[in-house]
Amino acid sequence: MSITSTHNQKLKQVRKLLMRRRERERSGRFVAEGEDLLSAADAAGWQPLERYCAAGSGLPGVELDPVLLSSVSGLGSGTRTLAVYQERWAGKPAGPLCVYLHGIHDPGNLGTILRSAQAFAASSVALGPGTADPFSPKAVRASMGAIFSVTIAKTTEVARLPGTRIALIAGAGAPLDELWRFGSVGRNRDANVRQPQEVTLL
Repeated sequence: MSITSTHNQKLKQVRKLLMRRRERERSGRFVAEGEDLLSAADAAGWQPLERYCAAGSGLPGVELDPVLLSSVSGLGSGTRTLAVYQERWAGKPAGPLCVYLHGIHDPGNLGTILRSAQAFAASSVALGPGTADPFSPKAVRASMGAIFSVTIAKTTEVARLPGTRIALIAGAGAPLDELWRFGSVGRNRDANVRQPQEVTLL
């Protein structure tokens, strides 16, 4: 298959996935860019729906003129390869170690937490209301490949999270390793996750 125009429908779709959360949610797809991220996806057993590479790079995928590929890329410096993947969501959060994110608005911070969750071998990461899209380009890049290894779920019911709930906010208490809860700076005032009989405050 030869693609030579920016008007190609597949490339238009790639750009939409990079730019619009609504399009990612509608299609259930996302884009990862760069050799390191795609290698992480390969290592985790993720099969791309589409894969593109710069002509002459020797990388796997449909070859595109480097200028054409750069015009599609969401990176300022361009990329040598990118791929489209199907999003994966778990049906519910899993334990024993679950990281709950409440109102994490910045996708870069979200991606960094995914990376930390992977390092600590978390069973899952649960995304609460107001949390950024983990499959946004910025979150995917910041995860440094963790997006392909960490189990991700959505939840609105803090009371049903696995393990003993621990809110990382000012207070008194003892650290446990069953559930971590993070919130955005200056906005952690949700009563549902601060009930003293249910949450250990650190």
